[in-house]
Amino acid sequence: MNFIIAGAIIVGSIIIGLLVRGKKKEDQIDIQPLEQEIKSLSDEKSRLEAKTELLEKNLQENSAELSKERENNINLQSHQARIETINKTLEEKLQTQKQEIEELQKKFSDAFENLANKILEEKTKKFTEQNRSNLDELLNPLKEKIKDFETKVEQTNEKNRMSNKSLEEQIKGLKDLNKKMSDDANNLTKALKGESQIQGNWGEVILERILEESGLRKGIEYETQGRGMGLKSEEGNPSKPDFIIKLPENKHVIIDSKVSLINYERMVSSETDEQRQGYLKALNNSIKAQIDDLHKKNYQDLKGLNSPDFVMLFIPIEGVFAVVMQNDNTIYQYAYNKQIVIVSPSTLLATLRTIAFIWRQENQTKNALEIARQGGA
Repeated sequence: MNFIIAGAIIVGSIIIGLLVRGKKKEDQIDIQPLEQEIKSLSDEKSRLEAKTELLEKNLQENSAELSKERENNINLQSHQARIETINKTLEEKLQTQKQEIEELQKKFSDAFENLANKILEEKTKKFTEQNRSNLDELLNPLKEKIKDFETKVEQTNEKNRMSNKSLEEQIKGLKDLNKKMSDDANNLTKALKGESQIQGNWGEVILERILEESGLRKGIEYETQGRGMGLKSEEGNPSKPDFIIKLPENKHVIIDSKVSLINYERMVSSETDEQRQGYLKALNNSIKAQIDDLHKKNYQDLKGLNSPDFVMLFIPIEGVFAVVMQNDNTIYQYAYNKQIVIVSPSTLLATLRTIAFIWRQENQTKNALEIARQGGA
């Protein structure tokens, strides 16, 4: 296109020159502007020719670079094809080697198994021939121990059957026991009225009677006043909970007896409903005060005890327990929020019998393990 423009400029210049000279004499036209335009067009022509030359040079360079890139691309494609061929060859070799290794592993495994069976057969035969008499000498004492083990197991099973039968009889007598304790409590109410120390001692007597009735043994499965345990509070002061029940794995349950007889006796003896309600409210307040007092002792945090996060508050009279629970259905939750569980003779006895049963199972398991250990000695 640049050549076309340049040609057009040249032709235009010639035509203009001829026209100017042809009419110079006739028209006496001033040609100076035309000459300037011709000069300008000539300069433009020179500039366009220089630009055209530069573009042709760039075109040649770009063509050479394009040819080089095409050659490089061809080389890369050829190299990629060679790599793909090599990879395919390597994969085929790898698959072949994998199959060969699997075949070798199978051969080695079969050979090792045959060799092991052969050695085992030879050793077994040799052991049988050489040690038959020695084996009899070893087995005879073991047979005696097994027989002794079977005898002890049978004795243990018989004890279990007797224990279960005894447990049924004890459960059957639970109602009578509760009634008797309730009667005893009512009979002693008037005599103990106003004597808080005597009331406390009497509550502990009732509690220990229940412990004995449950089958737990003093000094073994439970302790009174934490005797011999050296219990201390976080401040280092000696502490003596009423009763500490021992559990397997060195765990403990604390029971504290609380007696509220005065308001209960007055409530029962009230002649009017107003009086009865007043003493009933006083009884509830008394129980809550005992809950607060027990909570402050923090028995469950005593050093030397591995206790659950709660303490049992024992009310020795079923009537008191029933009246309090019926009158205020929030008192149980009130105590529980302070890490205290309220129990009566019947509920406590059921809990203690469960603990006694756990101890029997624990002891039987230890005996069985000891018998098994001796049998394998």
